[in-house]
Amino acid sequence: MLLWHVHGDIVGDATDPAAQTTPVTVQLSWIFNEEFAGEYFADANGYYADAGLDPVRLVPGPSAGVPELISGTADVAFSDAVTIGAAVAREQAPLKILGAVFQQNPFAVLSLTDGADIATPQDMIGKRIGVQDGNSALFAALLAANGIGADEVTVVPVQFDPAPLVNDEVDGFIAYLTNEPLVLEARGIETTTLPFATNGLPFVAKTITASDQMIAENREMLKSFLRAEIQGWADALGDVDETVRLVTQEFGADLDLDPVAVRAGAEEQNTLVVSPETMVNGLLTISPELQERTLASLSAAGIDVAAEDLFDLSVLAEVYAEFPELASLGS
Repeated sequence: MLLWHVHGDIVGDATDPAAQTTPVTVQLSWIFNEEFAGEYFADANGYYADAGLDPVRLVPGPSAGVPELISGTADVAFSDAVTIGAAVAREQAPLKILGAVFQQNPFAVLSLTDGADIATPQDMIGKRIGVQDGNSALFAALLAANGIGADEVTVVPVQFDPAPLVNDEVDGFIAYLTNEPLVLEARGIETTTLPFATNGLPFVAKTITASDQMIAENREMLKSFLRAEIQGWADALGDVDETVRLVTQEFGADLDLDPVAVRAGAEEQNTLVVSPETMVNGLLTISPELQERTLASLSAAGIDVAAEDLFDLSVLAEVYAEFPELASLGS
């Protein structure tokens, strides 16, 4: 009998245990590039299926994930602590971060070295900064954290293609360290990056987020998802060649992505996935110290939220308690 999914409920043939799999819809924050290597490995190597999740529908972005989680059109979403924190603090969104793939966020202001060459926050003053709609809260947070008024820069609405930067339509461009700078470098264009993480905003990113209702009603599904995620990311860390193949030949085959840039992005993002803390505590974990740094980042940006309102790390803790062998993966 066919299964169908409505707000996390499972309907199937109760007489057939093999039919009791759970479909999951995952909202990705970006396109099918190397950023989601762990998800590709979890799918391709059968970790989702082994955990009883089938089908797992990966929905490409760009999206911050909040609307999809609130509406119930996504069960899980990848986002970042500032976006989720702002939604919780300002809109009372019933959302929780369950874990983080990136222990350090890769957001940056990208500029041309032979152009505006934005190397410090103060270099942004008086400049035109290209900001995507989904990144407006992040950029506002960067300005606030560095004491720069919104009227001291000119925000230019852009999409995610850095062409406006190359064409001198903007002086700076909100980018991912693992993406646009490497794409332009592959084209021989020298760039300067101003990382958010080292300029007042060391928050976690590629956060795995779910609604309070999903946590309450589908805890075992979320545990299964996190388990498969840990396994998938452990594989991705150890096989950049396969990451490139999965991106360029399977999941992102229609996007005509540059394999050289994909490889560079995969290698760069691996440094964000593993940290001294994850080597002790396990992949996806957010240590108390990192939680504090994240909350301090939000506070500096004018986003006041308590740890218990932003994080629910008990689900991931249960996964590691039940499957202690996972803690050594990725170390």
